[in-house]
Amino acid sequence: MKVLVSGAGIAGLACALELSRRGHDVTVVESARRLRLAGTPIDIRGDAIEVVGRMGLLATIQRHRVRMSELTRFVDSDGEPVARIPIAEISDSDDDIELLREDLVRILAEALPDTVAIRFDESIVTVTDDGDGVAVRFASGRTGRYDLLIGADGQHSAVRALVFGPERDYARHLGVYFALADLPTAAHSGDTNAIYNVPGRMAGIFRYRDKAVANFQFRSEPIDYDHRDLDAQKRILLDAFAGHRSWRIPELLDAARADPGFYFTSASQIRLPGWHRGRVVLVGDAGYCPAYLSGRGTSLALTGAHFLAEEIERFGGDHAAAFAGYETRQRPYVTFAQGRVDSGRERIVPPTRAAIAARDEALRAHGTTP
Repeated sequence: MKVLVSGAGIAGLACALELSRRGHDVTVVESARRLRLAGTPIDIRGDAIEVVGRMGLLATIQRHRVRMSELTRFVDSDGEPVARIPIAEISDSDDDIELLREDLVRILAEALPDTVAIRFDESIVTVTDDGDGVAVRFASGRTGRYDLLIGADGQHSAVRALVFGPERDYARHLGVYFALADLPTAAHSGDTNAIYNVPGRMAGIFRYRDKAVANFQFRSEPIDYDHRDLDAQKRILLDAFAGHRSWRIPELLDAARADPGFYFTSASQIRLPGWHRGRVVLVGDAGYCPAYLSGRGTSLALTGAHFLAEEIERFGGDHAAAFAGYETRQRPYVTFAQGRVDSGRERIVPPTRAAIAARDEALRAHGTTP
């Protein structure tokens, strides 16, 4: 079949790889001008490890493995370690592989057959499904017709908005926002990652290879903002930390101001009753974002792409049956992942000073001394 994939992130690249290897004619469109490589390390967990094994990528992924969690400490206002993440949650088992997001994106992209075309700086503006195919008009003015359209374009999916309706109808805000900024001055200044809390807020420094990033999280009710307006997003972060000058917060905020690649998002889940309409189907965060607090968004993207490709292969031209089979297989994974966010929020962004102290004491009591 002729398949269009919207989004060249992990979900989109995995879909392109799985479907092209099964003989389908795949085109990927990506609104950015190049592959998006920024981001903190991600995890491949549980059955997603088996999936990358079936893709033939497991050995390569394991060679790029990092162990960021082993070097992460909660610190006080003087930068002194007070507790660390529990050993049981550190990514050093066969059931959890931690690696840099940029490495996984590159591994997937390099594995694509030459038959897969990726069009950068391109996006979908209209979708017309007439039952026999999907007609698409692109922002560039191009048009195309495809047997299937896969929306793998993330939490703020354009395909989902065009076919399923506005994001507000399906988004569940979890009360936390997340920001990331490049921190070049700290790249070679140590090997320990630090997390510092003030009530309802977290600021941290994470180092990997020759890079360092400033990481922020803060509690908030939903904020109405344009996710394409970088300056507005920076103002939201600065307002959230206004008046907080302890530890290295001012330095990290300066880095956020200066970073042209600044990243900002909410901890939100996408909850849809179904992930397909007609010949259009959603994969990854576009259909079932579990929020970064779950630590399972990457795994869902990989299992989703794999199950979808297998079901399309199994049912041939019957896309409705294939999509239904994909949903049946993927739904338990999504339900599990979306139910695992509350503990992460309470540990990383405690709401009060008392809660911060209680968290640190509980971690020390369980043997997680600095």
